[in-house]
Amino acid sequence: MTKFLIGLVALAGVLTTTGCYSTQEGHHKFGTPWGRDTIEGRYERPVDQVFAAAKETLAFNGTLTGENTISKIVTASIDGRTVWVRVDEVEPRVSRVSVQARKRGGLPDIYLASEVDKQIAIRLK
Repeated sequence: MTKFLIGLVALAGVLTTTGCYSTQEGHHKFGTPWGRDTIEGRYERPVDQVFAAAKETLAFNGTLTGENTISKIVTASIDGRTVWVRVDEVEPRVSRVSVQARKRGGLPDIYLASEVDKQIAIRLK
């Protein structure tokens, strides 16, 4: 009976700590679904200029692993973490940047997302 309860508690722990999260590309990956992993910023610059700054920032900090010029999404690996940056137009000459960062195992890394967003802003000045 004790082994059964321990097993049941362990199973409940596994089920409540795992799941899937959505990436900036719209894909679903295995990891913890809760926790904040995305930072958004808005800049009074054209989308192409902001997208170029995002690519430069990710290349400077890590290795680019993917680029979608149609959806304006760039992906990189920085210190073993995966970072997605999506750039889209809110208004003419106003762009929105969404930076998402995840550690190995799918854990959110809001600190890295925030740092990448700051570096993109600095490159735009």
